[in-house]
Amino acid sequence: MEYKDEQLNEEKVFKDPVHRYVHVKDRVIWDLIASPEFQRLRRIKQLGTTNYTFHGAEHSRFNHSLGVYEIVRRILNNFQDRPNWNKEERLLCLCAALLHDLGHGPFSHSFEKVFKLDHEDFTQRIILGDTRVNKVLERAEKGLAQKVADVIAKTYPNKLVVSLISSQIDADRMDYLQRDAYFTGVSYGHFDMERILRVMRPTEDQVVVKSTGMHAVEDYIMSRYQMYWQVYFHPVTRSAEVILSKILHRAKYLYERDDFTFKLQPTHFISFFKGNVDLEEYLKLDEMIVHYYFQLWQEEDDEILRDLCERFMNRRLFKYVEFNPNLQMREWMELHRLFQEADIDPEYYLVVDSSSDLPYDFYRPGEEEERLPIHLLMPNNELKELSRNSDIVEAISGKKRTDHKLYFPTDLLDALEDEHRKQRIYEILYGQGEIVDAD
Repeated sequence: MEYKDEQLNEEKVFKDPVHRYVHVKDRVIWDLIASPEFQRLRRIKQLGTTNYTFHGAEHSRFNHSLGVYEIVRRILNNFQDRPNWNKEERLLCLCAALLHDLGHGPFSHSFEKVFKLDHEDFTQRIILGDTRVNKVLERAEKGLAQKVADVIAKTYPNKLVVSLISSQIDADRMDYLQRDAYFTGVSYGHFDMERILRVMRPTEDQVVVKSTGMHAVEDYIMSRYQMYWQVYFHPVTRSAEVILSKILHRAKYLYERDDFTFKLQPTHFISFFKGNVDLEEYLKLDEMIVHYYFQLWQEEDDEILRDLCERFMNRRLFKYVEFNPNLQMREWMELHRLFQEADIDPEYYLVVDSSSDLPYDFYRPGEEEERLPIHLLMPNNELKELSRNSDIVEAISGKKRTDHKLYFPTDLLDALEDEHRKQRIYEILYGQGEIVDAD
């Protein structure tokens, strides 16, 4: 039997709190899970700094990736013998589902913003590079690594395959909503996934949902909406992200200065600071390594780096108020000046952070990013876009919500000796609304 068709002597299962069990029978999938590149995902948290807000959110990208694989496995079992489904693409779909987040780095999106990286780019580099993952894929089928990379890049010719991993109702979202809800302890992310999987149908270019399953899809859309605003964009989590980002910016700034020397050379960060990260160095950096440096940097000679690391490690977060600098530029400029005069560097201690989300949208001609809409399969086999049939989804379609907050350390402000300056700073801040404790 060829390697790509080889089955394990006995099916392996991973006990999973969300899906009960993750089933593995394919030798290729088992070998991919065992690869160092995939095992590294155990050391990357799924939700970055969210555990500063919801202490149970300690789950990893490894957990999530297995979950996405399991959902796709179940979908494909339901697709067997259905029109428009090519059985020859089964292994490709399973591999793409398992490996879709392979390139995530420590603290994922915060890290990417600071160093201008793209986890999807690194996912493709790992799959196509000199890695164990690449060797397993190429042993299974010559060119399979490129196909998997193309699915993740959304350039694979069969858009049906791409839509399983990346669309507005895909295995990725269905896993992370439920998994993140479970580990954070909230109720928002739960929906009837089993019902959705039962009514999914393959078409030529995407997965569609039978109209009888519309209410389960509505529930899924609203779950996503609630999770973004109650969990993913939680202001306390964002406060921790702000401090994390400022630590990385400060460390990079200090490394580039000729008059500063770290007590311990930040070896694992150097290529990131220089902007020429190679794959081997990228794979060596995980959240355990980052925490190690943050722990050491609490004793560095630079006061700002030392303070920021101590705040992050001990959860002494910034406070926040609602603040939109686009509408409050005069107040922003005055605060900036007052912080400078108080010798509190506004670059690191006065930070506006904005979050926005578009919970569901349909294709609009001329837009930069085409958002593949969710289609319902009607009894007469006609396809109808979801929001045309659902009042609930229509109410939020195309409505982008944006939230702005201003973060700052009240402990440093309270310690100011100039009472007039302190009073003026608080007048501006309190004028925007109540100052909220990041607890």
